[in-house]
Amino acid sequence: MSTLHDRMLVIDGLVFYSDGDPRWLREGNVSAANVTIRSPMDNFETTFDAFASWRARCADPNSGWLLVERGADIDRAKAEGKVGLIMGWQDTKLLGDKVERIEAFHRLGLRIVQLTYNEASAVGDGCLEKRNAGLSNFGHEVVAELNRLNMAIDLSHTGEQTCLDTAAATKQPILLTHANARAVTNRVRNKPDEVIRAVGRTGGLVGVSLHGFMNWDGNPANPPTLDLFLRHLKHVVSLVGIDHVGFGNDMAALASSEKADAILDMSFTRYAGATADFIRAFGNTLEKRYPDELNNPRFLSRKTDALLRAGYKESEVEKIMGLNFRRVLGEIWQG
Repeated sequence: MSTLHDRMLVIDGLVFYSDGDPRWLREGNVSAANVTIRSPMDNFETTFDAFASWRARCADPNSGWLLVERGADIDRAKAEGKVGLIMGWQDTKLLGDKVERIEAFHRLGLRIVQLTYNEASAVGDGCLEKRNAGLSNFGHEVVAELNRLNMAIDLSHTGEQTCLDTAAATKQPILLTHANARAVTNRVRNKPDEVIRAVGRTGGLVGVSLHGFMNWDGNPANPPTLDLFLRHLKHVVSLVGIDHVGFGNDMAALASSEKADAILDMSFTRYAGATADFIRAFGNTLEKRYPDELNNPRFLSRKTDALLRAGYKESEVEKIMGLNFRRVLGEIWQG
């Protein structure tokens, strides 16, 4: 069964951190990934450093990376056996109140922008903001500018009402690059059916995630499993159809797991409302955040095999594992 995985296009909707080492992704046959190139705590200087270092890395023919600025670049990465870097942000704080900054970041290669992280911002509310206010006036300007520049809008960490307002305002398909169904597992990071359907109606895509924070049922005796991922996938498919689902593992791509420790610490401090109970149950290591059988991108072929065992046709597995992301991103980027 893994031969299907070896030959198909694989696109990961979210790699939350990478130190520039592509080996884990290449071993998992990932041809492109939405890589978060800045932390929500980064300032202008560290953000521009990230743009500069990633662009230099992708310009090095021996790095194993290829910069993705349009859909055809994903195809080229696949053909050349490289990992296509889709530069992404998981917040919009660096915009301040200046929508014109978006075009500058687009020129640097930014292609996917999540409107908020877990907290509120000038654009709208994140999923941990209890007031659940919608898209702000400035947020409407941001959505319009992202549409104008053909940049992908991500709502994975965004609050419910801001998601719905964005779906109503956008002229382009929108994404949940790494989010699951609240109807299956009632976690604050998961999305209600209304939001999932709204994303589907835009022509967008839901990247179902392996991440334990979104799959766990709250019982310390039940660690996250690949079967739970399949339950979420089945539910999302029932809401939006097989052509509007993908996957976003929300994993890291590193030389060693320890390099993510500083980011992991935020899960038990700054964002404890979404994650602390899981960490208390299973510990705060990178590997424990995912099913034991698939706790590293290197093992992605096991997801392909699991989808086939679950009864998905090969053509459907190809859509879930990459073709749907390729199509929708191509539509948004218009190329």
